Parts: sequence; C-alpha cells; structure tokens
Amino acid sequence: MSENLFDLSGSVALVSGTSRGLGQYFGRALARAGADLVITSRNIDSLGAFRTEIESLGRKALPVELDVRDCESIRQAVEAAFGHYGKIDILVNNAGCNVRKPSVDITWEDWNLVLETNLRGTFFMAQAVAKKMIPQSYGRIINIGSVTSVFGYAALAPYCASRGGVRQLTMSLADDWGVHGITVNCLAPGWFKTAQNAVMYEDKDWVEYLCDRIPLKRPGLPNDLDGAIVFLASDASRYVTGQTILVDGGISTGATRAVPREKKL
Repeated sequence: MSENLFDLSGSVALVSGTSRGLGQYFGRALARAGADLVITSRNIDSLGAFRTEIESLGRKALPVELDVRDCESIRQAVEAAFGHYGKIDILVNNAGCNVRKPSVDITWEDWNLVLETNLRGTFFMAQAVAKKMIPQSYGRIINIGSVTSVFGYAALAPYCASRGGVRQLTMSLADDWGVHGITVNCLAPGWFKTAQNAVMYEDKDWVEYLCDRIPLKRPGLPNDLDGAIVFLASDASRYVTGQTILVDGGISTGATRAVPREKKL
C-alpha cells in the first residue's frame, strides 16, 4: 500500500456516464490521482474528446459503449473493461437520468425510465463488476446518489424514489460484499448545476432561495466533489462502507431562509 493513502496509481476505475457532466469530473479527479479509466456512454463516439483529455494527463482511457438499462450491454461493457486491463478496482456508478414533472403528470413510462436507469442499472452494474472484484478480494464501489437520497422534493417523485433506493441498496451490498474486501458507499451530491437541471438555474429567484437554504450560501461546483470521490476510491476509506456521504454545502441540515430581524417576535 502506498504511503499516500489517496494515491490511485496502478488502479483501474470504470466510470459510467462520462459523455458529459459530473461523470467527467469524477473521471478527471480519479485520473489526476493516478487511476487509468474505463469511460462509458450509450454513444461511444461522444467519448473521443474526453479520452484525449484523460490521456493528456498521462493516464489511459478505454472508451466502452454502455446502456445501463440493457443487461447484455452491462455484461459486454464489464467484459470489455476486464479484458483490456485484466482487473477493475473501482466502479463509479454515475449513469442516471431524471424526469421533472408534477407527480400527477408522471406516466408509467417516465417512472420506468428513471427507476430502470438510476436504481436497476446501478444494481446490475455493481453486480457485474463485483463478480470481477470478488476473486481479487478487493474493490471500491461508489454509487452516485443525491441529496434526494435523504430528502424529498416536489416534482421529483421517481428521481427521489430511485436515489433513496440507491442509498438502501448501498447498505445491502456493503453487507453482502464486505467479506470479499469490497467497500460499497454512496456519494450524494447536493445542488450542482448540470445539464439535467440547468434550466432551473436560469431562475434568479429560485437560485437566491436555494442559496439561502445552503449554509455555505452557494450551489456546488463540480470540483467540490473531487476530494470525496478520491477518498471513497482510495485506501484512505478502507474502513468505510455502507455509508452515504453528502457533499451538499450543508443543505441537509434542514436550514431555512432566515427571518429578517425586524420581523422576529
């Protein structure tokens, strides 16, 4: 084991959903810490620029096609990753989606899309990779959750259900696979601006309201997650499993908009 507990040199990390957004930030952070990557997308052609970027950091990056709603696609992606590198040390279960609608307008298809991607996909990706990790008696599985893993928000019913499920799933898998030297944790970001929610950040009043509820008084920046993802992927977290790590600026404290002094009783 390296004297630097956060050193990922020699490790291989599979990060799902790296065509854009937080998945790319997770990949960059792991590569900077020394890991070689497997990068994935439903459209493999979308990974070219990111592959070049990772290789410019001196790390390897294998692009693989992956649709987490398709069991055979999961199997093939994991086999391709293992066949290329001979091992998978780290899985970042990042691929996800959202449908933002009032609950009375959610369709059967909306529900299935979100749950099949965010919850079922997370489980079967973890299962497929764990089958490779168990013989090597080592692994770090990081399921990406959300502040909605512990809080509910209006117009996000399927998403909240899926992310709450990821938290519970994480604890179950941690208990299952700890005996094999595999840790399973959930990294739960708070409010970060991504392609999925960018339209919300166009509403200045909503952003002001959001910031009032966050003790650190700002939404998250993608690099705010770097330390947590490297921690959970490294030997620094070797005795941490089954946990949900909230990186949310403190919004999960339940902070509310302050009442102006003159209005207080």
